[in-house]
Amino acid sequence: MSNPWFLKLVGISLALVVEICSGDKYSRNDFPSDFVFGSGTSAYQVEGAANEDGRTPSIWDTFAHAGNVHGATGDVACDQYHKYKEDVQLMADIGLEAYRFSISWSRLIPNGRGPVNPKGLQYYNNLINELLSHGIQPHVALSNYDLPQTLEDEYGGWISREIVKDFSVYADVCFREFGDRVKYWSTVNEPNVFGQGSYDFGFLPPQRCSPPFGMFNCTRGNSSTEPYIAVHHILLAHASAVNLYRKKYQEKQNGYVGLCIYSFWYIPYTDSKEDAIATQRANDFLLGWVLDPLVYGDYPQIMKKNAGSRIPAFTKAEAKLVKGSFDFIGVIHYSSIYVKDNPNGLVVQQRDYTADAAVTFIGLSIMTEFKVSITPWALEGVLGYLKQAYGNPPVFVYENGLRTPHNSSLEDTPRVKYMEAYLEGVLNALRNGSNTRGYFTWSLLDVFELFDGYDAGYGLYYVDMEDPNLKRYPKLSAHWYSDFLKGKTVGSDPERVGELNQNYISYS
Repeated sequence: MSNPWFLKLVGISLALVVEICSGDKYSRNDFPSDFVFGSGTSAYQVEGAANEDGRTPSIWDTFAHAGNVHGATGDVACDQYHKYKEDVQLMADIGLEAYRFSISWSRLIPNGRGPVNPKGLQYYNNLINELLSHGIQPHVALSNYDLPQTLEDEYGGWISREIVKDFSVYADVCFREFGDRVKYWSTVNEPNVFGQGSYDFGFLPPQRCSPPFGMFNCTRGNSSTEPYIAVHHILLAHASAVNLYRKKYQEKQNGYVGLCIYSFWYIPYTDSKEDAIATQRANDFLLGWVLDPLVYGDYPQIMKKNAGSRIPAFTKAEAKLVKGSFDFIGVIHYSSIYVKDNPNGLVVQQRDYTADAAVTFIGLSIMTEFKVSITPWALEGVLGYLKQAYGNPPVFVYENGLRTPHNSSLEDTPRVKYMEAYLEGVLNALRNGSNTRGYFTWSLLDVFELFDGYDAGYGLYYVDMEDPNLKRYPKLSAHWYSDFLKGKTVGSDPERVGELNQNYISYS
């Protein structure tokens, strides 16, 4: 998407501190041969052509055009709609093994339901074919914050049960038209964040919230109930799509369908029993909200206890449908957060902790330093938690990356150190038995970011937004990733990064 969303919520200004782990050397050959390395983007963030060839607005268009993203929009973005061949060549130049992108529902089916748009169908066929012609594996997300606005207007989108049928029909179109070439599908991106950010705090599209919980001036919504309702319907829609795929397509197409979650690595603020319990509570509310129904068929007990009648209940048939409705779990991870028990805290507040910030939520205090550290053990911890708590499902790390100002130098050494460290964390998790199958850095290009617009970038490639042709320039991180993917030994070695810097400067 991205941006560590909770940090954005409390208005924390982020700086970088590098905390490298062991500094061991490693190479691509240390990972399993079928482990896949890639990068990603999403439709509204990269495609542009927002008003071309039959595409209609999504809730993200509406949100951006209301001035919520520094006055920026994705109308043009990186214009991948017209420049997809160029971008696929950039992926090939790096040596990417896979590319994760999302499909714009309103480009493919402009009214949300009904006729398929031939131009939209042609675009995604062209993109998929271009990827495959360069040996790049497509990983496709069906929904990434860009529900067709027409469905939001008609019945409220995800807060209506009608969305389950419409999403299933949309998924059916995608499976039918692209499934002969796409083997990895994820349904809805990070529903745990979407539920809170869009329907509780109201700082994400479709911006629904209510006092005193809403962080923005929402004109509609109910923060007490709608987050639970929206995520409930997402789970039912996801399960319905997976059931459809398994019955109609999987045997013939040999593909896989999963769901993608946002994950922090929560750390007890002290070694007290209370903080340990609060940390588990935080995990249940962030990860268990989605994963418990998928693995165990119901929401975590602490959620049901705290939310009471506000959280919908699964019928026996629904629980059976949802339980086991995944072939893999996608993980989005950027940072770690400290957790302190606060039994009286059900109101959002900020507090100073010696250069720390805290937000009180669901009866605990969530804290983070103003300086965001490179803590690869945090991603390693998330992968270990999925192994221990949820039976070690297949996992793809679908987003992991570092934010830098968009106008910063192409010599993005901090991003190189970040990637170098986090890949080591993934390797450590694998050696400890994690069933992780792939790693995707966010993002391929400096795309339109949900919080920052074009003021910040996560890309391997810088996009010159002042250039009419939106020229792409490789950053140091692109060269580092390429070296790694082509077999060069890497590791947390400042001297080697300096050497790469010199080679990059000479190359540029």
